Amino acid sequence: MPEKILVVDDVPVNVKLLADLLTIKGYAVVTAANGAEALARVEKDRPGLVLLDVMMPGMSGYDVCRKIRENPATAMLPIIMVTALDPTQERVKGIEAGADDFLSKPINQPELLARVKSLLRIKVLHDELADWNRTLAQRVEQQLAQLDRLERLKRFFSPQLAELIVSGETEDPLKSHRREITVVFLDLRGFTAFAETSEPEEVMGVLREYHAVMGRLILAHEGTLERFTGDGMMIFFNDPVPVADAAERAVRMAAAMRGEVDELLVKWRKRGYELDFGIGIAQGYATIGAIGFEGRMDYGAIGTVTNMAARLCGEAKPRQILISQRVLGAVEALVEVEDLGSLTLKGFSKPVPAFNVLALQGS
Repeated sequence: MPEKILVVDDVPVNVKLLADLLTIKGYAVVTAANGAEALARVEKDRPGLVLLDVMMPGMSGYDVCRKIRENPATAMLPIIMVTALDPTQERVKGIEAGADDFLSKPINQPELLARVKSLLRIKVLHDELADWNRTLAQRVEQQLAQLDRLERLKRFFSPQLAELIVSGETEDPLKSHRREITVVFLDLRGFTAFAETSEPEEVMGVLREYHAVMGRLILAHEGTLERFTGDGMMIFFNDPVPVADAAERAVRMAAAMRGEVDELLVKWRKRGYELDFGIGIAQGYATIGAIGFEGRMDYGAIGTVTNMAARLCGEAKPRQILISQRVLGAVEALVEVEDLGSLTLKGFSKPVPAFNVLALQGS
């Protein structure tokens, strides 16, 4: 669309001269013969620039310019004032009234066209900036919401996975979905007795040390922390971002945890704390998504696989990592295991084959 220019002059020949010149150059032109008509045209036609004569009956060009500037909608509308009076004195008055540029009569046509083109270019830049500012608050609000979502997701996922989710590079995990996952349950052996006989400060100190070490390893292996239950944790792999080596990550993490806890146990036993550590790992399908109510939502996995991992953890003796047959099938080349035969697990109608991970191959 051609840029629209309003020509304001009480002399018809002047209006025609300017209108013809601008029309030939491809501009759309509207005209006004006095100040009141000019203000009405500005309101109705929304021109991109005003060529405004200074000396007009009734309302002068200065008065019109001030009125245009008083309106927030037109405060930045480019205005070129035109006069046959002394240009030095009139220029000062025009600038004080809010004019952007000044031309003397008789008008030099190349100069007029150059000034019009320059001011319209500035107006385009101003309009783009104004549009950017109008949407700035909305963009800031969206970014704050995104940061808030990222912080909430970091409660469940590693920072890398949380950022993938927020950036839209993976599906929204909070929607219920079904997926095969590898689940890891772990807890401290003897913790209940320790908590009953120790001061609360001692119990919290042990948990802080334990959680710090476990949390670092969960993040390092990009696991999803489903829950804390005091001394226990549930972590799973292959959700929200699918990975090809979920079982391997789980077993490597469990082995690293056992190694770290070995060091903690040395310190704890020096303090007289009789604690130890066990892990259960299972693989299978689960339904995953947000669980809870408005104001308090958690991210959880529901299915037989979570129960199996929990039961294997419960059966694990101190420092054992018990894995299911399905997990062993996925990591057989990675581990040295001890076949424990079939275990009778609560909630399962048939005995479940179980294997104790002795070490990683080559470790």
